[in-house]
Amino acid sequence: MQRTISAMVGKGSVNHNSRKFKAENVDGNRTHLNIDYCNESIQKVYHNLFDEALQEYNDKQIREDRKIANYYEKIRNSKQEKTFHELILQIGDKENMGAESENGTLARQILDEYYRGFQERNPQLKVFSAHLHMDEATPHIHIDFVPFTTGSKRGLSTRVSLKQALVAQGFKGGSRGDTEWNQWVSAEKSALAFVMERYGVEWKHKGTHEKHLSVLDYKKQEREKEVTKLGDEISKQEDKLEFVNAQIDNLLDCEKSLQNVKENFDEDPQYQLPEPPALMSAKTYKTKIAQPIINALKELVQGVIVKYFEMKSTLAQWRQANQSLYDENIRLSERVKSLEVVNSSQKAELQDYKLLRKVFGYKQVDEMLNQAKEITQSKKHNTRFKNYKDER
Repeated sequence: MQRTISAMVGKGSVNHNSRKFKAENVDGNRTHLNIDYCNESIQKVYHNLFDEALQEYNDKQIREDRKIANYYEKIRNSKQEKTFHELILQIGDKENMGAESENGTLARQILDEYYRGFQERNPQLKVFSAHLHMDEATPHIHIDFVPFTTGSKRGLSTRVSLKQALVAQGFKGGSRGDTEWNQWVSAEKSALAFVMERYGVEWKHKGTHEKHLSVLDYKKQEREKEVTKLGDEISKQEDKLEFVNAQIDNLLDCEKSLQNVKENFDEDPQYQLPEPPALMSAKTYKTKIAQPIINALKELVQGVIVKYFEMKSTLAQWRQANQSLYDENIRLSERVKSLEVVNSSQKAELQDYKLLRKVFGYKQVDEMLNQAKEITQSKKHNTRFKNYKDER
């Protein structure tokens, strides 16, 4: 089964998406089949995202007219940025994926699974309203989000910016037709196609010149992202390991210092009893000379004992943490090696696939793939039917 993927820029009618009002094309008898993922107030989202950065910015301003009273209103009146953006995704059309058909139910499953990973894939796009509609002609999903960037040197440190949000996620625009937005939409289509493939639905590309990632490309790209992420995690773990080792070295130095105190104790004048002066009574000698030294010795011994047990306990904890970090680094390194092998295999598979298409032609290879998929699906169906008959 082949189906197209449609990606549209929505108008962002949140009240319509959440069905606070219904248009003429909405069938109210099927509204209960819709999925409402979230529907937060956008003003609340702005407060949560930007209030801290807004306060920092205003505190730095000397002139009152440069302060921003309401960041949401500022963006709403801006000619450069929009308060939020909307992406609408749909599989097929009403002829082949109608909402009331069996394929429509399949589209609902696919779109639902696709959305479940959207926020994780897009950490710089804060979703505040998302709805999957089954009460119109064809199942589709509306995703409304606020794009933001952090660490900005101009204006608020955390501010609204679609371009910079997508750049932070790895999409860097090239030519006029290859913008950050176009690259990102293409990647989201590929993510949807990746889910479709698991349900036996192949992405049918429309006759456009738009660049798309194949499912194999997408799998390879996702593995590369995972390897990079694990590499960053290993780097952080190595920094922690270095810190732990430094702490252990410091504690060992403390242990040596205590040993030095012990070895030099007999020679330190501070703790030596001098000979009693002539004509000094034993009572005076004890009170003025001996007792202060005894008190100093008691404090020293108490301090040494406390420090020793503190150091011993802390050293054991750091050594345990050190071993845990060492084990975790080994596990992460093995995971990276495993992913690199998988990535290499997928790269070779992709090259073979492209070579076949080049040698035999796109049309012939696609027909062969479709035939193979139909045979596989037929075998699966026959197996399920046989198992069903055996159970009866």
